[in-house]
Amino acid sequence: MTAEASPSRPVKIWDVPTRLFHWILVILLAVSWLSGEQERFDIHFWSGYAILALILFRILWGIVGSDTARFTRFLRSPLAGLRHLGGFFHPAGRQHDDVGHNPAGGWMVVILLAAVTVQAGTGLFTTDDLFVDGPLANLVSSGLRADLSSLHRQSVDILLILAGVHVVTVLLYLVVRRQNLIGPMITGRKTLPKGLPAPRLTPTLLAVPVVLAAAALVAAIVWGLPALL
Repeated sequence: MTAEASPSRPVKIWDVPTRLFHWILVILLAVSWLSGEQERFDIHFWSGYAILALILFRILWGIVGSDTARFTRFLRSPLAGLRHLGGFFHPAGRQHDDVGHNPAGGWMVVILLAAVTVQAGTGLFTTDDLFVDGPLANLVSSGLRADLSSLHRQSVDILLILAGVHVVTVLLYLVVRRQNLIGPMITGRKTLPKGLPAPRLTPTLLAVPVVLAAAALVAAIVWGLPALL
């Protein structure tokens, strides 16, 4: 039988660390935006540090984590992503056969990670030339510091646009393709045809040393590097 004709069954496709990363990042991005708008820079900086640690964790988890979290498993060619988008509105599209990220979704993950990394990373070098300096602001020239500060402020708009595209896409999948992408990211389970194998999930406890390593690296950059230099 084809995958479409096979009986379907619920399968766990997202591990706990991947799901926690997703929702904690959403919360921290909201906190960072609000604290920046309200000029609560104490909260803003701590939120930024936490975001950097999360991004580092996700990169490491994309190497040692579950099948559906690994970049080598879900990141396909750009052409495959374009083909996927081209068949989005086609009634015979095989969108539901993707176990984890579909070809277009995989690239959206990478783009969002890159955008958040730029946003949080440039924040380490920001300054308002009056009261607020990032922890690494004094390690670069005044010209570069000004450029990075400007990029940090301007990239917020790009990040907001990308987040909006992400939300709209999820809603389109729900309305057009009748696929609920939010539920699996909460429960970890997705209904799949029996012809598709279940992914291998990495034990949750393995995420603990990965989180600690990511946090330690951020601490070394934020506090250790200025002390050394």
